[in-house]
Amino acid sequence: MSQRLSILGSTGSIGVSTLDVVGRHPDRFSVYALSAHRNLDRLFEQCVAHRPQVAVVADAEGAAVLSARLVQSGLKIDVAYGPQALIDIAEAAEPTTVVAAIVGAAGLQSTLAAARAGKRILLANKESLVLSGALFMATAERAGATLLPLDSEHNAIFQCLPQVPSENRATTRGVEKLVLTASGGPFRERELASLDDVTPDEACAHPNWVMGRKISVDSASMMNKGLEVIEAHWLFNMPPQKIEVLIHPQSVIHSMATYTDGSTLAQLGNPDMRTPIAHALAFPDRVTSGVASLNLADIGKLTFEAPDLRRFPCLRLAFDTLHRGGTAGALLNASNEIAVAAFLEGRIRFTAIAQVVEQVLDALPVGEATSLDVVLDADRRARELAASIVARLPAPARS
Repeated sequence: MSQRLSILGSTGSIGVSTLDVVGRHPDRFSVYALSAHRNLDRLFEQCVAHRPQVAVVADAEGAAVLSARLVQSGLKIDVAYGPQALIDIAEAAEPTTVVAAIVGAAGLQSTLAAARAGKRILLANKESLVLSGALFMATAERAGATLLPLDSEHNAIFQCLPQVPSENRATTRGVEKLVLTASGGPFRERELASLDDVTPDEACAHPNWVMGRKISVDSASMMNKGLEVIEAHWLFNMPPQKIEVLIHPQSVIHSMATYTDGSTLAQLGNPDMRTPIAHALAFPDRVTSGVASLNLADIGKLTFEAPDLRRFPCLRLAFDTLHRGGTAGALLNASNEIAVAAFLEGRIRFTAIAQVVEQVLDALPVGEATSLDVVLDADRRARELAASIVARLPAPARS
């Protein structure tokens, strides 16, 4: 029986990889809805290829442009726009599965809507759990939603844990700790003193993965790994002290689970997001993803090292945030989004990203994340403060 999909964020790297896997299995998967922010050209191409019933864009102007192109091509596809339209395709009756791939806090409300609707959620929007972990997980459990992780690390952990097939979930019974691996990004061996001079293009040049610019910067600062630590805590109900990060430059082992008997199970694969996407789409079955199998003889060796928190202060801030709980996750994510945007625009130095985040975390109070309104208010206050801090920082000198 075909699985009907709504893909939130279809023009980003996760969305593109998902549609690649979907296209390989037309007998198993079909597309109900696609959404994009402003990449209308790619969304139009995806509509031509996959014929969704609905396409969603950011605003009325974009909707008019896309609708005209679709009509001109003879395609009858409903076009909608705005945040409510995203919520509508997330909770619509027709799709059985929602791929939550919108980057950042912008994906929170639609992903939460999918949870309320009891959908099978393929989760790549880690920010939903960073901002509102307790609220999100309680909503999903109450509605009977199924959560399947798409991030390579969390999907790897999911594969390494004992499974409860009747409930489409994993259990951490007998698990001593979870180990999330990280490549270390492009600056793992760079002189610390030179990090002030990092350019946006350098920060976006990931050695192993092809990703969007924002997540590439987060990978370079290891904030992305910190967000994944918080996500792992909520997904697998593991206390912070039982979650570790290990730098593994080859990006072959995607994460591990260590058991109380001394066993450690690891999931290995080439660094290609189509592998975890195919796993989650077909779970509990397996389907081809288009990714070649590993040749360990060619790889030759796998190396590991502990992360240096002087080099990666954002990772320390994320662990501190997890220990604080409540609305601290919203403060962390919002201030980081503002700081990363400022860095990509050339307004602050790379090393200032962590400084902005830490100042916001130190300045704003942390409360209980009891409702979506509380979370969104914390997000707003953090963005306002982070923007004011950025405005006071000196711009980097560029030769």
